[in-house]
Amino acid sequence: MTRIPTPVTRLLGIDLPVVQAGMSWASSCSALPLAVSRAGGLGVVAAGPMRLDDLARVLDETAAGTDSPWAVNLPLYRQGAEDVIELLLSRRPPVVIASQGGPRRYLERFHDVGTRCLHVVAGVEHARKAAEAGVDGLVVVGAEAGGHPPPAMVTTQVLVRAVVSAVPEVPVIASGGIADGAGLAAMLALGAGAAQFGTRFLATEEATVHPDYKAAVLATGVDGTRTVGHGLGVIRAVANDFTARMGRLEESAAELDVRRKEFQSVTLKDAALHGRVRDAKVEAGQSAGLVDSVLPAADVVERVVTEYRAALARLPLPVEPAPESEPESPSA
Repeated sequence: MTRIPTPVTRLLGIDLPVVQAGMSWASSCSALPLAVSRAGGLGVVAAGPMRLDDLARVLDETAAGTDSPWAVNLPLYRQGAEDVIELLLSRRPPVVIASQGGPRRYLERFHDVGTRCLHVVAGVEHARKAAEAGVDGLVVVGAEAGGHPPPAMVTTQVLVRAVVSAVPEVPVIASGGIADGAGLAAMLALGAGAAQFGTRFLATEEATVHPDYKAAVLATGVDGTRTVGHGLGVIRAVANDFTARMGRLEESAAELDVRRKEFQSVTLKDAALHGRVRDAKVEAGQSAGLVDSVLPAADVVERVVTEYRAALARLPLPVEPAPESEPESPSA
């Protein structure tokens, strides 16, 4: 097994600094997380939309399916979050990745059962607060990300550098706009210890979304996503009839209630499970434009490693110091 040791791989006990994002519906299953973890990365179960009995079943399947570390993504804002926490505490997953809430709510309880805790942040201030609370690591999400990018729309490159500089003692996983091994190399060069891949793993055989959703991702260019829902919980999604309607309302400064009604009229589930890709929320990142095929998840991990090696090989050799010039001879 190839190993790329970093602070994140050592923290989590994984071989490769490749983290599969927890994506509602796409990884609300065991198949995708298991494939990634077995390949040496960190597979992540998306607990966000799952009923407790379904989540319990998937947690048991994942635990039984691999001896490698895996994780659960927990959006703290979801209905019944406390019940989900209690379920996770009973199952003791190796890693929890929490988002959209404060870490003090869960941190001590998970540490008590031996679970590593990563916290998703979208700004330097939140990164500092999470570090002070005692999280084991941070997932830093930049503007290119699908789903819920940072409200301030700071790019991954800038935000990762800012967070690494602000809390250098905390291992960082970079997320947003990363789809290949060159992106992984870039994030490690910025000081991150791993990269999180979301949209790339949407286009895998194991991702449990509708085939039309995967096709929509493949058909999207780097400029083919839009951010909508400003003031309502902004999302990045593939440009379609829904994003066009929301865009017109936002450009015309429509009343908040009008925009909220339109924003809530369709869901991610409509697209992900039912294939409504023309008029529902097809959440995906700008890296969709870098994805051109649906592959088995293990092949994606292997390809990332190959591309990473190629990216390193393209880098110039270290610059040798210039030779000191010889002193001029004194004039006769």
